[in-house]
Amino acid sequence: MRSFDLAPLYRSTVGFDRLFSLMDQIGGFEQPTQSYPPYNIEKTGDNAYRISLAVAGFTEADLTIQAEENSLVIRGEKKVDAERAERDFLFQGIAARQFERRFQLADYVSVTAARLENGLLHVDLVREVPEAKKPRVIPIGESAPLKTVEHIAA
Repeated sequence: MRSFDLAPLYRSTVGFDRLFSLMDQIGGFEQPTQSYPPYNIEKTGDNAYRISLAVAGFTEADLTIQAEENSLVIRGEKKVDAERAERDFLFQGIAARQFERRFQLADYVSVTAARLENGLLHVDLVREVPEAKKPRVIPIGESAPLKTVEHIAA
C-alpha cells in the first residue's frame, strides 16, 4: 500500500486543521520534523490561531511580517552592528542567520496581531467567514399551493 507524506503541507498551513487532523487519523502520519527557526501552530479558539516562532537574538527591527492573499511570510535578518563585529566569540550557539518562513493560510484567515516577547514571535490569526458564506437554517413551513391550469382559468 502506498503512503503519502503530507508533512510539508501540515506544517505550513493554518486554518486547514480539520482536514489534516482527519488525514492524520486515517493515515497515522507522524508529526513533521522542524527546521530553523522552530515554531508552533496552536488553536486558541474556535476560529483563532497563533503561530509562535523562536527568534532568540532578533529584535523587532530585524523581523518582517508580510501578509498577502492566502500566505503569511515571516523574514528575519540580523543587522550587523559595530559592537557585534568587534566581539570575539569562543563558541556561538545562538543562531543569528537570516530566515524566511512561509505559511499558507486558509480562506478568510487574516493576521490580527504580532508581538515579540522573551525571544518568541507570536502572530495571532483569526478566521472571519462572511455572513453570506456561513451556513444558515432554512425553516420548514407550509409551501404555497401549486396553481394548476384549472385554478388559473377560473
